[in-house]
Amino acid sequence: MTFTEWFIFFLVIQLIHFLGTWKLYVKAGRKAWEAAIPIYNANVLMGIIKRPKWWAILLFIPIVNLLMFPVIWIETIRSFGFRKKVDSFLVLVTLGFYIFYINYATDAKYNSDRKLKPQSELGEWVSSITFAIIAATLVHTYFMQPFTIPTSSLEKSLLVGDYLFVSKFHYGARVPSTVIAAPMVHDSLPFTGTASYLKKPQLPYTRLPGLQKIKNNDIVCFNWPTDSLATMWGDTSGKFTYKPVDKKTNYVKRCVAIAGDSLELKNGYVYINGKKNELPYRAKLQFYYTYEAKSDINQNTYPKFLLKNERTGVYKISNEFWNDERVQKAFKESANLSKIGSDSLYTELAGGVSQSLANRLNMTKVANKININLTEEEVTRLKKSPLTVSVKKVNHGADNTIFPHIDSNQWSQDNFGPIYIPKAGITVKIDAESLPYYKQIIKNYENNDLQVVGDNIFINGEKTDSYTFKQDYYWLMGDNRHNSLDARYWGYVPFDHVLGKPVMVWFSWDANAASFGEKIKSIRWDRMFTTVHGDGEPVSYRYIVLVIIALYFGYSFYKGKKKKVEKK
Repeated sequence: MTFTEWFIFFLVIQLIHFLGTWKLYVKAGRKAWEAAIPIYNANVLMGIIKRPKWWAILLFIPIVNLLMFPVIWIETIRSFGFRKKVDSFLVLVTLGFYIFYINYATDAKYNSDRKLKPQSELGEWVSSITFAIIAATLVHTYFMQPFTIPTSSLEKSLLVGDYLFVSKFHYGARVPSTVIAAPMVHDSLPFTGTASYLKKPQLPYTRLPGLQKIKNNDIVCFNWPTDSLATMWGDTSGKFTYKPVDKKTNYVKRCVAIAGDSLELKNGYVYINGKKNELPYRAKLQFYYTYEAKSDINQNTYPKFLLKNERTGVYKISNEFWNDERVQKAFKESANLSKIGSDSLYTELAGGVSQSLANRLNMTKVANKININLTEEEVTRLKKSPLTVSVKKVNHGADNTIFPHIDSNQWSQDNFGPIYIPKAGITVKIDAESLPYYKQIIKNYENNDLQVVGDNIFINGEKTDSYTFKQDYYWLMGDNRHNSLDARYWGYVPFDHVLGKPVMVWFSWDANAASFGEKIKSIRWDRMFTTVHGDGEPVSYRYIVLVIIALYFGYSFYKGKKKKVEKK
């Protein structure tokens, strides 16, 4: 829906409100016309139902207002004597239209002395829970949202099993475009797996002002532009359908290039505007290496210093099995969308074959060669091991799954470019050669009608040889270079897909531990309440946070006891 369509819809809602409540306004000592003036009528209504004026603000905040409307409906009918449970039920199931019945078919009387405190413990409990959900939804949608990291494309910067707080206000909170959706869940409902939202109506893209702009090497949370993992495997079954932007899969990557940059990848290393990208200290670039030992690799001969790591990415399967069609088929079939939870940031495309997969394929012989994911520092140490024959970086050849999927480019996940990162307001030449780079932008991200007829390109019905970008774009990649599904495969991320900035790890444990007891033992206390960005080793603020929490609960306990004494 356009802004004009939404404005008309808003006026229709105001008309419905006026027709359903004007008599009630009069009975409450107000003027009938006051029920018809947008925004002002909400302020007057708060006075009628004896509730704070700021409640009216919540009625105009998308998603939050879905929770507030039922509260206002119930408060309204109770202000006119309809306090029974059946009345509350009827006003909810009729989506507020029960108020029309009260307005026209009853002799309702306004109760100006209505007691606002719930009449029972159950009512008080329901009231408390309702406003706790409203407050949490407000924070979750516009300020700070919790996520988990289930996979390893930013391994050693963010670990599998990290629980993050993602700031919505750093880059500007995005007003949800999907206005009818369950609060505090993403694209599916817990347990059922069904969609948590309705595709229509949709608000036009709107974003609140941010505190800062995205910078090179920022870790950024965003919605995956290509929407479904199945598309990576050429799934054309139609099972996975288009999602609104704010309901696309949540991802997290490092922004190696921002709008206006020229990017090139050489041997896995990023070059921005011709200069090698200098990653921050906490970023640990990793690649797959083929490690060859002097004897068979087993628990006794495997390098001990690597076993101490949180996750080494070892794939104990001989390198020659990687091209076996059974391996590729089983790996592709193992792509499991269910692992992307409502609170998860999906980060990985596996770049090797796991031990469990190898076992299922009866390919368990390891011999003296394995593929292993390593940092440069680990490579240096491994080469010094007395059992080492060689440590060679895995090289990837040309791959047409690499963006923009042009065979003649001969690009690979380690070597491609240079490629321009589009910037709002910049005009580029459009022809048969350049169109593959910008087709997605023109057609899908900026919603133009794009037609190619022979050598001619038509945008919105007009023949053209140039295009001006409407928004900024970014290039996001994982530090785990050979183990990351990122921009190398699907290209640019539009700014309207940017979700927020991860700012803190508030909890962390080994998510792959075999049991809950093992997970408890694996809690990484030194990572709790550490900042995501910053220089030097992460510093945990857990003791400060725990003291603040203890003081809060202590104060609440003291306040509760004081109230009990005052009642006596």
